Amino acid sequence: MTISDIDADLVGNFLEHLETERGNSAQSRNVRLAAIRSFIRYVAVNEPQVLHHCQKILQLPAKRHKRGTVNWLTEDEVEALAAQTGLRVSELVGLRIRDVELGRGAHVRCHGKGRKDRATPLRSDTVMVIEPWINEQGNVANAPLFPSNRGGPLSRDAVERIVAKHCRTASETCPSLGEKKVTPHSLRHSAAMALLNEGITCTVIALWLGHESAETTQVYLHADLRIKEKAMEKTRPVGVAPGRFTPDNTLLGFLKSL
Repeated sequence: MTISDIDADLVGNFLEHLETERGNSAQSRNVRLAAIRSFIRYVAVNEPQVLHHCQKILQLPAKRHKRGTVNWLTEDEVEALAAQTGLRVSELVGLRIRDVELGRGAHVRCHGKGRKDRATPLRSDTVMVIEPWINEQGNVANAPLFPSNRGGPLSRDAVERIVAKHCRTASETCPSLGEKKVTPHSLRHSAAMALLNEGITCTVIALWLGHESAETTQVYLHADLRIKEKAMEKTRPVGVAPGRFTPDNTLLGFLKSL
């Protein structure tokens, strides 16, 4: 196969195949297109004679899709699960014991998306769990912080199974957990929502989560109605009592008749 065999029509047909025959979502389709674009950009830089050919592929648009609501846990649910994370799964499984600092200003250092390094603070209750865990592992600096039964880093699937297992256990004391689909990424969302509810700005949350731009963090502003209610409370006219509006039976009857 040569570069000339990979044209815009071939790529377009492949993307259509992903959705119609393989049943992939629009998001998965866009991820595949992003990977192809990355390769084609590399080709365009190193083989200028095929630049025009590459441009046709690079002009293929990503497919628009409906963004789902952010799945996150309440404070009680987080406490029941004993979870604190702002890391992606790939960052979590890549942690080594040497990446954890448990002294004053406890934190973990991770190698994140876009080859960026950052430090994420640890709560005191998390430190109390992590410290004996590290000692149990032998405190070997280069060893995985969360090893598999074979000694290597955990896989993404293993992390998902562990989260599901502990959610089932935690749901015994916090029944609302049993009604939610909890994934490692929803724990990441929960960390962001907890920070937002404490009044932390989106810029700081973006740094905490390792987002490329603070605009990515804006999605959390729409996830919790209480945030909007707090904003509305600050704009409440003088003389108007605080609280939610409660319609009377007449108004409810009118609305039901529409």
